[in-house]
Amino acid sequence: MEITAPPSIKPSTKSMKFIVSSSVLLKHLQMIHGVVMPNNPLPALDNFLFEIENGQLTASASDLETTISTRLPVESKQDITVCVNARILMDTLKTFPEFPLTFNIDEKKNTCEISSEYGKYRINATAAEEYPRIPEADGVSSVQIPSSVMLHAIDKTLFATGNDEMRPVMSGVFCQLTKKDLTFVATDAHRLVRYKRTDAGSAKEISFIVPKKPLTLLKNVLPDDDSAVKIDYNDSNAFFSFDNISLICRLIDGKYPNYEQVIPTDNPNMLTVDRGAFLSSVKRISIFANKTTYQVRLKITGNELIVSAEDPDFSNEANERLSCQYKGEDMEIAFNARLLSEMLDNIETDQVELHMSAPNRAGLILPPKSEADKSEDVLMLVMPVMMHG
Repeated sequence: MEITAPPSIKPSTKSMKFIVSSSVLLKHLQMIHGVVMPNNPLPALDNFLFEIENGQLTASASDLETTISTRLPVESKQDITVCVNARILMDTLKTFPEFPLTFNIDEKKNTCEISSEYGKYRINATAAEEYPRIPEADGVSSVQIPSSVMLHAIDKTLFATGNDEMRPVMSGVFCQLTKKDLTFVATDAHRLVRYKRTDAGSAKEISFIVPKKPLTLLKNVLPDDDSAVKIDYNDSNAFFSFDNISLICRLIDGKYPNYEQVIPTDNPNMLTVDRGAFLSSVKRISIFANKTTYQVRLKITGNELIVSAEDPDFSNEANERLSCQYKGEDMEIAFNARLLSEMLDNIETDQVELHMSAPNRAGLILPPKSEADKSEDVLMLVMPVMMHG
């Protein structure tokens, strides 16, 4: 069956145009689309900002707090600046195979007409003057970090950030750089993750709190290689740039809690267990736990670990036995299964250590030193829950 084009939508004689690959444009816009919110405070934020200069298209998306941009080559004889509806453009691009698209911008009619092999499509276009001004990197200091280090630091901490609007500093990740190391910390008051690297640092000691959303965007686009990520920062904003991507975000204002104070140093009881078997057991047993507390109990006696849970309201209960290595007094302690599972999921070693002092004190989850990366120091703290019955 032959596909015929619909009737032509005549472009204005005063239009400006550029040509770009459909798949290349989609790939780049997918990197930045995550910042666009469904209910924006300003109508202009429903759009991508397109800025073309010397054959380079810079596409930007923003929610006022975070702005992310990507650069790609296009074919254009003019410099063009315009805003195009993000949702309609993305939905349209997803339906196309790979072929060139021609964009005709009519500034007088505020329209963007896309021409493809199939036909023509007209989208509302907004004057670029209505788009919020992107912050300038004024009075900044700079540091460079390998992309893979940045990626792993975000990956190991982001899941532990909080959602309490009353404590905004806990809704982001605390980033601290010294001459000797880089430290990322996240906590929601029930758990804490400290991720430290000794193969990255800064000539000048710096610290700031980055919100969850921009870090999630970075996690999705950072390459896992040794290329450099440049970070410019001042009191209010951080500017991340690498490859063809730049991200600007407003930093969280406030003093981060003294996390070192809550990490227990005297933990005479140490459990070593197969991480995969322990994680699977906790996930299975949690199915039978109370759906309010998600409490799972760990009973450690000699070299035996019993993982159990119950929900008396529905007569549900389960227990499993795991072999382990244990040094210390026999003890029983309970944790929230969801928190425990998530933390075990974010450690990559075959074995895992659980350091404890008492049933009412925080436990530390660590990778064994024999398996851990020498330049990487991962510490996870989880608060116990009160045992019932």
